[in-house]
Amino acid sequence: MLFRNQIITDKKESMQLISISELKERVSKGEKLNLIDVREPSEHQEFNIGGELIPLGKIQALDVDQLEALKDQEVILYCRSGNRSGQACLILDTLGFSNTKNLQGGMLAWQKAL
Repeated sequence: MLFRNQIITDKKESMQLISISELKERVSKGEKLNLIDVREPSEHQEFNIGGELIPLGKIQALDVDQLEALKDQEVILYCRSGNRSGQACLILDTLGFSNTKNLQGGMLAWQKAL
């Protein structure tokens, strides 16, 4: 069983971030990206950028079987502000994911940049 402080103390390097501008550029080029929205369904329904909805609660419950194939690929996680997606990155990193990135500022920053 994993505990929150275990997740943080077992982390060997700092969390990788991706900026809004970098992600927008990659999306506009048509790059195939593994985008994961860790918000709640109602938030996803209001506004989303095409990511697969996997709420943070599922990730905290270690219910990540649907992500298993992405363990060695880049996975970009986002939420409203970057907090929940940061938590999700830490959890997935602890579970052996090798290239998670947290979208800086989340959907709030994305919408401001429109």
